[in-house]
Amino acid sequence: MERIYDILIIGGGPAGYTAALYAARAGFDTILLEKMSAGGQMTLTGDIENYPGFEDGVDGFTLGMKMQTGAERFGAKTEYAEITAVDFSGKIKKVIADANIFLSKTVVIATGANPRELGIENEGALIGRGVHYCAHCDGRFYKDKTIAVIGGGNSAAADALYLSKLAKKVYLIHRRDTLRATKIYHAPLLNTDNIEFIWNSTVEEFILDGKLKGIKIKNTNNDITELSLDGVFISIGRKPATDFLKTDIALDQNGYIIADESTRTNIGGVYAVGDVRTKALRQIVTAVADGAVAVHYAEEYIAETK
Repeated sequence: MERIYDILIIGGGPAGYTAALYAARAGFDTILLEKMSAGGQMTLTGDIENYPGFEDGVDGFTLGMKMQTGAERFGAKTEYAEITAVDFSGKIKKVIADANIFLSKTVVIATGANPRELGIENEGALIGRGVHYCAHCDGRFYKDKTIAVIGGGNSAAADALYLSKLAKKVYLIHRRDTLRATKIYHAPLLNTDNIEFIWNSTVEEFILDGKLKGIKIKNTNNDITELSLDGVFISIGRKPATDFLKTDIALDQNGYIIADESTRTNIGGVYAVGDVRTKALRQIVTAVADGAVAVHYAEEYIAETK
């Protein structure tokens, strides 16, 4: 007979491994599918200082491995595989990964969301070495330094304001001549002395000398300008990892799974946790909370559908 798990978790970030911990500790037959390594996007963060219990901070890779070890201590199983399709139409859910079919009574989706990249040369190689996607994670490295924030939406505006309290100078570079951010951000940005706007411009190239030294930007007249910088924070949105879901589950206009604080989706027995679901704040601490909540409702669902 094919093995039918009680709880199957897709994604091995903080939300996924918290769900695995709570599920396995409660005695459920639990498997977690992860395509790369434990920790998800968290592993890109050198020092995490806003997660409770680590008074000196902790690096993302270490925290991810600790979360995996904690879940596996109680019997959760980790399988490294990439999801290609799902079928949530029946009582028993099907997840297809690397040509294998996994069956489970419930599924917790914890696939996260990835920062949108500029897509220019050397961007990937400079992550953590001058190029960043999380102001609250990495802003402290730029105290009294000169940095740029790329973007014009609410996230970019909030990042610029936050970073202005740390950095000596913040350039806010936007491809249009007005911000897309809501009006509430406009006055604070304009009234912050160390924030300077660069309108109608895009980043064309990173300037390197062992590490990031600056950027080349192009305006709408095709003029190229060099800007000396210590760091760049790219804030042009995030892309939820939901492509594999197709039409199996309700998504919002940005591709995030529609789920409230209960983490329940429109499909019974399927839950969305962490950065992949619609939510106001995407942080490690809110992700782990989601993982615990999802298992609570999965336990109720399993009891009700025996």
